[in-house]
Amino acid sequence: MAEVPPGLPQLGLYVHWPFCAAICPYCDFNVHLMRDPHATNSEIWQAAYEKELDHAFALRADGPVETVFFGGGTPSLMSPDLVGAVLNAVDARWGLAAGAEVTLEANPMSAPEAHLQDLRAAGVTRLSLGVQAFDDAALQKLGRTHSAADAKTAFMAAQKIFPRASFDLIYARPDQSVAAWRQELQAALALGPQHMSLYQLTIEPATPFARLAQAGKLIVPDEDTAAALYEVTQEVTAMAGLAAYEISNHAAPDHACRHNVASWQGGDYIGLGPGAHGRVSTRNGRLATQALKNPQDWLDAVAADGEQGGHGWEVMQKLEAEDAMAEAVMLGLRLADGMTLADLAARGFRLDEARLDKARADGLLTADKTRLQASQEGRLLLDYLLGRLLA
Repeated sequence: MAEVPPGLPQLGLYVHWPFCAAICPYCDFNVHLMRDPHATNSEIWQAAYEKELDHAFALRADGPVETVFFGGGTPSLMSPDLVGAVLNAVDARWGLAAGAEVTLEANPMSAPEAHLQDLRAAGVTRLSLGVQAFDDAALQKLGRTHSAADAKTAFMAAQKIFPRASFDLIYARPDQSVAAWRQELQAALALGPQHMSLYQLTIEPATPFARLAQAGKLIVPDEDTAAALYEVTQEVTAMAGLAAYEISNHAAPDHACRHNVASWQGGDYIGLGPGAHGRVSTRNGRLATQALKNPQDWLDAVAADGEQGGHGWEVMQKLEAEDAMAEAVMLGLRLADGMTLADLAARGFRLDEARLDKARADGLLTADKTRLQASQEGRLLLDYLLGRLLA
């Protein structure tokens, strides 16, 4: 298997499946209701994905692909044959690395055991289950269609079928107390996960939750309570051996999501599918890419012939040095280990020493002068810290 040439970031692939059976009221991702069976025809999507992969391969042919992440939307609604076809297409172009990590996000209601077994046979090695809560009343408020029992059943099946399995939970929910979250988190850990993604609920613009919040019908915990919920999250997971390796992600040793870590560390990833973002190193520099969001618009663009046809990317923009540095710092600080200043310098990025020293003195960065590493307080104030370092 060919190796990545020296100096070129390792390569990953993000595959966006934009359809959901229902759209959650807090979600601002590029998701669409799965109404039209024709729109989700596997043959149509396979042809489009493969054609767009050809476009990406023409920009960067160096492989192999180390990680693949099927996100959405609800990728567990995809046919396992389609998942397998995408993986085969990737292998035919770049080669899939030996031991490649292939993650697929799933909804408990679209994850019966037989379907999970088919996804495993198609090549998925890691399942990420969108649980969001192990509390039926909270699930109903979050607009989820599964119960806590459904989630437990799906996760127990995933643990048996996949080499690695994870689930997501949301905290700082309306009316949630610190004591209730501690109890729910301990119950979740009793299931024996080796990876959990624990996200603080944010009210995103133009979502049903935003409209309810504006009308005073949805009240989330205040800043002090949210901070206390975050602290409990760190305490309980660390005691269980799943310390945070990133702001919202917790894992046992050697169980971090390799795809996401590579992205946070500046790796390349091809964004495949409607609305997908990517970062691709080419002979003309590193490109930031973004695809058309509307699924039919994306399909039409990929299917079109001519100079502008054959792909659905509406943005292919070279990352300028200032933007690239800001992105590297922002992503690197999300990681618990941060990044070395030597690594930043090797990529041509240098931060102001006086600003670094002041942030260390204020307790926002750790005292290690060889690293750019946020302290626990700094991770709570990450946007503020970034403003101070990059302004």
